[in-house]
Amino acid sequence: MNEHRVVITGLGAVTPLGTGVEESFNGFLEGRNGIARVTHFDVTDYRSKLAAEVSDFQVEDWIDRKSARRMDRFTQFAMVASAMAMEDSGLDSFNNNRAGVVIGSGIGGAQALDEGYSTLGEKGPRSLSPFLVSRMLVNMAAALVSIKYGFKGHLSAPSVACSTGSNAIGDAFRIIQRGDADVMLAGSSEACISPLPYGAFCSTRSMTPSESPENASRPFDKNRNGFVMGEGAGIVLLENLNHALGRGARIYGEIAGYGNTADAYHLTAPEPESDGMIRVMLAALKDADLEREDIGYINAHGTSTVLNDKCESAAIGKVFGEHAASLKVSSIKSMIGHLMAAAGAVELVSTVMSVYTGRIPPTINYREPDPDCTLDYVTAGAESLNLRAAMSNSFGFGGGNACLIVRKYDGV
Repeated sequence: MNEHRVVITGLGAVTPLGTGVEESFNGFLEGRNGIARVTHFDVTDYRSKLAAEVSDFQVEDWIDRKSARRMDRFTQFAMVASAMAMEDSGLDSFNNNRAGVVIGSGIGGAQALDEGYSTLGEKGPRSLSPFLVSRMLVNMAAALVSIKYGFKGHLSAPSVACSTGSNAIGDAFRIIQRGDADVMLAGSSEACISPLPYGAFCSTRSMTPSESPENASRPFDKNRNGFVMGEGAGIVLLENLNHALGRGARIYGEIAGYGNTADAYHLTAPEPESDGMIRVMLAALKDADLEREDIGYINAHGTSTVLNDKCESAAIGKVFGEHAASLKVSSIKSMIGHLMAAAGAVELVSTVMSVYTGRIPPTINYREPDPDCTLDYVTAGAESLNLRAAMSNSFGFGGGNACLIVRKYDGV
């Protein structure tokens, strides 16, 4: 086992089910549906009409109004989730040079870009705001979090489509694991329910055309027909185990393993034989030095698209063999849609909470089994299970795959 073990001591989340980890995770366990008709703009002429919007977000509760106006919505989400993770961790003394930030995004300042294009077309370039650049850049969330907390170590902002959040946390895990940092804030944020990106994804026909929230996001169901776009952010505070123990921190769990692979196959479709998915789960298991039987639950990528759910189910079956029948599998995307680049981070937060509490959220809206998806999906409500370890999968456009394994911390 690597001498630099990495534990989770703080959690923060902004999701369509609430601002805060407790409210969001309780919503997952209750099976609440956060999907409704888009309110951010008029979707009359769009192929898809639904999204999972963050509706109760009050940025002024966390950030002064003047500063908040200079941030895009995705940066606001990241700042608030980071503040939650810091507060939750109780961290107040650390070596600034050994504290870093890895917070990614897929599209970054989508709303800033939409507003900027509108201003450019209506009023010309001289009317563009000097804050447009700092609002639209993908790295601004990571940069502003670094500035706020004085984290002077590693700073980066990965962008790997839907696997961004898992990659960001995996990168931060590696940085501590190799001894280059004691503390890392890591995760991802996305706020792309905006006319241009929403319309662009509609044009790919990967989003569901359903107008019924109860039939929209239904991972692994035979009649699934596309994902629902969501928004939000997930942030974790990772620490070197000795650093956490030295300050008496509460430990939620341990990041035990991380895998990262590429399909090298297609821009949007998964590789038909699930090769990249299989290899990434095997890599994470090897990195964690765990046996297949040690995993009790998989927080699946589970997008509610025909190909992804079929390929992920097949990959899990091939990786876990006979043990696959004993695994609990669920997708919280059924409740909050696909948070795009933020998905992996929010799902990792949920996975950590499942390991910590022994509670597994369900996949809602599941009605008819698919013969191509034959695992033990949690569909009849939340379940209780004493988990030794759990896995969180993320697979993105472009063929990027990431897998994180969370192990229960028992003081050893």
